Order: sequence, then C-alpha cells, then structure tokens
Amino acid sequence: MNLRFPTAPAARALAAAGLVSVFLLGAMAAPAPARAAEPAAAAAVAESPAAGTAPANVGLLSSVPAPAIAARAWITMDVTSGQVLAEERADERIEPASLTKVMSAYVVFDALADKRITLGQTVNVSEKAWRTGGSRMFIEPRKPVTVEELIRGMIVQSGNDATVALAEAVAGSEDAFVALMNQEAARMGMTNTHFVNSDGLPDPQHVSTVRDLAILATRLIQDHPAEYAYYKEKEFTYNKIKQPNRNRLLWLDPSIDGMKTGHTEAAGYCLIASALRGDRRVVTVMVGTRSESARAQESLKLMNWSFQNFDTVKVYDAGQAVAEPKVWKGNASQVGLGSAKPIWVTVPRGQAGNIKSTIERAEPLVAPLQAGQQVGTLKLTLNDKPIREVPLTVLKPVELSGFFGRAFDAVRLWFQ
Repeated sequence: MNLRFPTAPAARALAAAGLVSVFLLGAMAAPAPARAAEPAAAAAVAESPAAGTAPANVGLLSSVPAPAIAARAWITMDVTSGQVLAEERADERIEPASLTKVMSAYVVFDALADKRITLGQTVNVSEKAWRTGGSRMFIEPRKPVTVEELIRGMIVQSGNDATVALAEAVAGSEDAFVALMNQEAARMGMTNTHFVNSDGLPDPQHVSTVRDLAILATRLIQDHPAEYAYYKEKEFTYNKIKQPNRNRLLWLDPSIDGMKTGHTEAAGYCLIASALRGDRRVVTVMVGTRSESARAQESLKLMNWSFQNFDTVKVYDAGQAVAEPKVWKGNASQVGLGSAKPIWVTVPRGQAGNIKSTIERAEPLVAPLQAGQQVGTLKLTLNDKPIREVPLTVLKPVELSGFFGRAFDAVRLWFQ
C-alpha cells in the first residue's frame, strides 16, 4: 500500500488555518480516525516463500487424481500443514465405532495433564465397567488396576471395559465423561459429531464424520505427543491374557505409529492411521471397509499416495517476519508480523516454486500493539488457487510514543 504524507506547504497551511486544537486532540487519542480505520486493499508479497500454523485448509489439492479407495468414506490430511489432500464423503455422518476411543483417550490425557488423575493411581472396577460388552481388557471387580494399565487396555486392546472404567475414574460416571467428550468436540470444531457413550458401542445418536475424526486425531497427536506413543504398542498383556494391537499397519510399515481401529456390523471395518516420514506427518481416516485385511490395504494405499504425490514445504520459520508494516503513534516505526509456529504448505510434488502469497490486513496499524495480537492474514495460493490461510500476529509489542510523536502521526493520519 502506498502511504501518502502531507507536504511541507500543506503542513504550514494547516497551522496557519488555526488547526492546532485538532493537532492536540489527535495526540491524546490513541485510536485512528474512523476514515483511516477502513480496511485497505490486500498488500501483495510477490512469490515470497510461505508456510503454516493453525490448521486452516482453504481448498482441496484436486489437481492430483486420488486413488480408488474401497471404503464408504475416507479422508487424508497432512498434519504438518493442516491441509486436506483428498476426501470422499468426508462430511457424511457415520457410526464411529471404537474410533470413539480416540476422544476418550484425549479427555483422559487432559485429566493426566491437569493432575486430576495419575498413571499409577489405582482404579476400582465397577459392575458397569466389568459387564460392558464387546472387545474387552478383562478387568475384574475387586482386582486393583492402574490408570496406565487401563489406558493400554483401551488403546492397544480396544477394551470397552477399560474405557468405561477410565471414564468413571476421570468424571465419576460415564455420562459425565461423555459430556466432557462432547464439550471437547465442540471446542475442536467437530461440528457433525455427537457422542452418547465412551466406547463406541452402537447408538443411533452416536455419530461422527471422517473429517471430524481427522481433526480429533490431529489434535491428540499435537496436544499429547508423549501419550500418543501408546498407539504404537503392538501388544499388551493383562490378567495373563495377551492381546495384539488390531492395527495391522504397525507390522506392515515402520513409519506408521498409530492410531485406532474400529468395527461394528453397521460401521464396517474402520481405521485411523498416522505415519511420520521425515518432517511430514499424515493422518488418514477410513470407515466402511469390508474386512480387516481390506482396511489395512486400503489405508496403506491412501497413506503411500499422500506421501508420494505431495511435498510439504516450510516457507516461514517460527517468529520470522512475513511483513514489517508502518506503525502509527508507536515507539517503533514498524512492526514485524508473523507466526509463533513455523508456516508449512503442502503442494503437489514439484510445485513448491509456484507458491505465491498475499497479505491482507486492516490499515492503519495504530499503537499500542500487543505481542500475539492478530492483525492480518497470510493467504497462500498455487496457480492462483487458494491452498492455505494463516493468521498473522504481532511478533513484538509496540508501545505508545511520546506526546509529540503521537501528535505528529495524528495529523498525518488525517491525510491518508
């Protein structure tokens, strides 16, 4: 944006016209005049290297044909950039089956982080938990079991009994725990999800989508990285009963380190899978395949396609200034705008050189400005198609300047 400043003759005319009172009032007022507060046109940053923070997918990378996947619904997401690579019926409501337990685990991990429970804490097994049907860890009333054993029973063995016992340990009852699950789902933006129980047993009102489950999986990996390690355990023994992890991909591909299987008659065979190859992490969600082997094969096909056909490029480092616009009435003349996290973008393989970016922000920027304050948006495009949007925040605070500095800027703002 081209900033226009009053010429010296104009300034002299201003003083001669007796507008000193305007000058003084402007100096005392921190906000800019209403006219100057109107949003300006986007400021372009021609072909500057770019990259991402909070997941904000703008559009599908549809120029790369997706593979044929034998599943009812599926999605693949690059966790590093937060972009969806491809999807099929991603917003169709489905029965999540035991994929539900990823949210149960998230709530349990939150409780651990808040020190409401501990890994070594002993849990009393209720009659309800013991009698829960479906896949089981085989806990028993009057037999002590720790929180960590229950976590491994829930994740590795997909134990419904373990999940209910954890729900009761965290919230006092499963109903109260489910309320926490739905609260978290709303906070994460899982707009098409509603939980009725903690373990995923069938209920007409217990629904989700593969898009929502991809959001959930991503948040668990990012928010609880240490606890995520439970998902790569291949087996767990409790009560002298050894059970293998039902996620066959843990044996087929060393880059795959989680996450969760699910199955009911209505849902079919389901799988959330995640793999880390180099700096990139990809999550896939698939529901409604016909068999255990099919869900493993189709998930691996989708995972390999996601890594083989795309590059994820870091275009800005954490804390790097994407732009340094003018600041009015501040103790600094400019301010750096950027992101607290590295900015990444995913593009079809070989297309990184075609990334372009523009910056949109309100003009003018008037002090005081706080560190972390969002004042603009970085928009990334590939071949003129939007692929990412990233909030731009103030990197370092800018305080108000002295009286005369504010006064001078106040007058200049009237001429913008």
